[in-house]
Amino acid sequence: MSDLQFRTVQPVGSEAALLDWQHIHNLIIPTATLSVDEIVVRAQRNILEVAYVEGSPVGCSTVRPPESDAAAATVIARVLPGHRRHGYGEQIYQQGLARARDLGAQVIDTVVLASNDDGLRFARQHGFVEIERYVLPGDTVPFVDLRLA
Repeated sequence: MSDLQFRTVQPVGSEAALLDWQHIHNLIIPTATLSVDEIVVRAQRNILEVAYVEGSPVGCSTVRPPESDAAAATVIARVLPGHRRHGYGEQIYQQGLARARDLGAQVIDTVVLASNDDGLRFARQHGFVEIERYVLPGDTVPFVDLRLA
């Protein structure tokens, strides 16, 4: 297994990482694609990272910090389909989990598109349990909120 290199998406000055993050996110979550402007806004409040192997993007992550002492942080790891089952998801998840813990998170949530069987399987194998399903306005595929048990 190759070691991953992580690049943080900055609201300004990291256009390559931003575009790589956008590509991965929009490919894995086609029901809720994001524009560059929407990602810039997210990068101001969340930690967005892209994972690379030998300069090629293989996945990305989002860490939503806890909003208060009692609130959960959300850790989302995404791996491009052609790079799954190589341990990259584990490394991306562990990196995001460490970031969330550094921010003081005591509770960890994640969210997976219900049609993403690989993502749901990964979350459940890592101890997450479903807490809610919801459909965004205009969509038909639900999102699944899960919490680390």
